[in-house]
Amino acid sequence: MSPKKLELDLSRPRVMAILNVTPDSFYAGSRSFTNEEIRRRLTEILDQGAYMVDVGGYSSRPGAEDVDPQEEFQRLARALEQVRRLAPELPVSVDTFRAEVVERAVAEFGPVVVNDISGGLLDPRLVEVAARHELPYVAMHMRGTPQTMQQFTHYRDVAAEVTEWFRGRIEELRERGIRQLILDPGFGFAKTTEQNFELLAGLHRLVELGCPVLSALSRKSMIYKTLGCTPEGALAGTTALNWESLRQGARLLRVHDVAAATDVVRIFEKYCQP
Repeated sequence: MSPKKLELDLSRPRVMAILNVTPDSFYAGSRSFTNEEIRRRLTEILDQGAYMVDVGGYSSRPGAEDVDPQEEFQRLARALEQVRRLAPELPVSVDTFRAEVVERAVAEFGPVVVNDISGGLLDPRLVEVAARHELPYVAMHMRGTPQTMQQFTHYRDVAAEVTEWFRGRIEELRERGIRQLILDPGFGFAKTTEQNFELLAGLHRLVELGCPVLSALSRKSMIYKTLGCTPEGALAGTTALNWESLRQGARLLRVHDVAAATDVVRIFEKYCQP
């Protein structure tokens, strides 16, 4: 367990690698359920140059089944144990909306980043836990729950409404003690395919709020439905949208394909600073 305070350096674009320890993630290629699979995936992540890893034990795909907190933590603990063993200094985020899961993770494995798909609304205690432990906090925009979110896709102007929602959340989260705050617009969460592209076109509006922005587009349905393929065929589309995210100011790319994303970052930085 690392007792040090966790400080993220997002002064330049970074890659966050996805490590799913769920049996039902939407992209089968991202699932790592056994200890051997987890070690193999972590070795790949490290070799390909990810800045940090995001561990998820609860599938948040539309209509996903609920998982009780005990099962979620047990899944996460398998991955966190391997991360601390293989790369003790690697920043690791926990993709959860439950305060008790984060409390146990910090107690057993040290400081983590909190990656909360609900922006603190599904379990308000999670913000208090993150503030008390001085943890970096990713707030994502979503309406409803993973089970109901696609019922809540009515927007007049999705980019404007998501930006205004974050304006209010930033103020409240700051007041409640969050210091390292990252914004995730929530592509695919309570948004249609068309709305996802509208939101991406307005990503610069979130950047203008002054917090680092995370873009999580990797192999999502807005890509594979547009291309008429499956998640397995969506890497090229993901790469294109990752570039656009960086162009508009995103500082974190949350991805399945680390090598491709780190290449995008390297080329983008070269393009911006020849």
